[in-house]
Amino acid sequence: MAQTPSPLAANYATALRLIDEAHSHDPKRIPAPEGSPTIPLAESSTVPYELHYAQKMTRWLTLRCPDASPALQLACRAQHFRRWEIPRDSYPMTRAGYLTWRAKLKAQAATQVAELLTSPAITPPLPQDVIDRVAALIRKENLSKDDEVQILEDVACLVFLDDQLDDFEKKPEHDEDKVVNILKRTWVKMSPEGHALALQMDLSDRAKSLIQKALGV
Repeated sequence: MAQTPSPLAANYATALRLIDEAHSHDPKRIPAPEGSPTIPLAESSTVPYELHYAQKMTRWLTLRCPDASPALQLACRAQHFRRWEIPRDSYPMTRAGYLTWRAKLKAQAATQVAELLTSPAITPPLPQDVIDRVAALIRKENLSKDDEVQILEDVACLVFLDDQLDDFEKKPEHDEDKVVNILKRTWVKMSPEGHALALQMDLSDRAKSLIQKALGV
């Protein structure tokens, strides 16, 4: 993933930095990946998970849409904005509880990011229509009709496959049938372009096997 996203104007770059600063407060930390673009390994052997996740979102966005708009770049970076404030176990551990939790996360993230993007540190200020657009993307409004929302959905699914699937399927509460069904739902949410990128991934043998079962291959 050597590509870089489309350059941002200085005020948008400041907005991106503020989003990352918020991610840096995530109490969950993971071992610092090699080649982390914004956290020198000399500073710490661990990184906040949500900052790591946000960087993964940007990297996959660059592959999925190299000319992504500034609003889409900000929305991708803020996909999990302050997610740790609403733990998964604060809702019932059921499919319905999961969907309610996800809806709450999106609504809260959109509101918080929109507020962040009005920071006086961002000069000149971002246009209100851009702020509104970022919030709408985070809420994933009009998923079936809005190309940028579909790109954001693709990127989130790609990051799941790339960065989370191996650990997810190893959890004792996730038997193989459950993981395969989740992969089926993940695949349905993606576009043909997203599918193409997913099939090119360098995944573990176990992950490849599960995806093949989900696709009926």
